[in-house]
This record gives sequence, C-alpha cells and structure tokens, in this order.
Amino acid sequence: MGMKKLFIIGGMGSGKSTARKVLAEQGVPFIDLDKVGHDVLEWDTVKDDLVEAFGADILGPDGRVVRSKVAAKAFTTPAETRKLNRISMPRIEESFTDQLDGLEREGNKAVVVEYSVFKNRQTSMANGADVVIAVLAPLDARIERAVKSGWDETDVRNRIARQISDAERIEQADVVFNNDGTPDQLREKVIAWWTEYAKTLD
Repeated sequence: MGMKKLFIIGGMGSGKSTARKVLAEQGVPFIDLDKVGHDVLEWDTVKDDLVEAFGADILGPDGRVVRSKVAAKAFTTPAETRKLNRISMPRIEESFTDQLDGLEREGNKAVVVEYSVFKNRQTSMANGADVVIAVLAPLDARIERAVKSGWDETDVRNRIARQISDAERIEQADVVFNNDGTPDQLREKVIAWWTEYAKTLD
C-alpha cells in the first residue's frame, strides 16, 4: 500500500508544530521541511552557489551561511527570490525524497510532513500527499503567539502577508483543525482524527 504522507500546513503561529508533535507522540515519524531547508545550506555545493548568486558577505566568520543575510538579499524582489529557490529547492527535494525512502524502508505506515511554505498541491513537494491537514487560527492569536515566541511583530505581519490565505488552505486541505482554543483542545481534535485514520492503515 505504501507509506501514507500526511502534510501539515498552516500560517505562522497557527499551531501546526503543535499538531505535528501530537502525531509524533502517537508514534508517527516526521519531517520538518523548514529544517531540511536549513540543513541543505550546510552543503558545500549549495554554499558555493549562494555565494555566487548573492555575494560572499552572506557567510559568517565561521564560513557558514547566515540565513538572515541570505533572506535580506533574497526577499528584496521576486527575481532574487527565484534565484534562491532555483539553488535551494532541487536540493531540498532531493534530501526530502531520501528521507521519505528511508522511512518507508523502515516499514513506517505513515509520515507527517510539516510544510510552512505550502502554496498548492500541484506544484509543490506536497504533490504526493495522501492527506493535507490545515491548522487554522484567528490572525490576532497567530500574531500574539509568534511575538511571544520571540518574533518581531512587523516581521510576523510581513511573513503572514506573503503566505497563502486560510481560505486557500481550506480549499487545498482534506482535514481542517480550527485552533481557536487551548493547546489541549487542539491536541484532543488531532488525537481523535488520528485514532480514526490509523484504522485505515492496517
């Protein structure tokens, strides 16, 4: 039957990491695509390409790529963003596919993938998704959560503005969790859904 790929999407501060952790506690392995993106920046080939595209001043004193410096240059115009995506996306996809293959070989029945830059199912790494789970929360609550965890409010608003809307997420999703209550309430919703879904995996 193959391993089921469950993608969790949601805006910044929506609670998608909480939902992912709940599923991980139920024994479902996970891949965080943000982390995969950070990890590929350590690859020498990626580093060389980034320096060529954006200049040597994106490197820190230790010779490693400084993400904030890349972001400061890569998100100034759509053309610069495309430059970054052309360098990083194929490598992220390669690393992601390798991890999926490894988990499938271990005999896992499902994997959870946290995907913060999801746009749509057709043109993204989610095109192999068996289930897309959207975690939604009111905008005020999301901003408050992100600021509490250390983000600058202006930065949060800018990032949210660049992401797709909740209406678009609902349209793409198979399962929607409204995280407008406490973390425990979200936890209960996710566990209830997983308990039912897991029955279809045997």
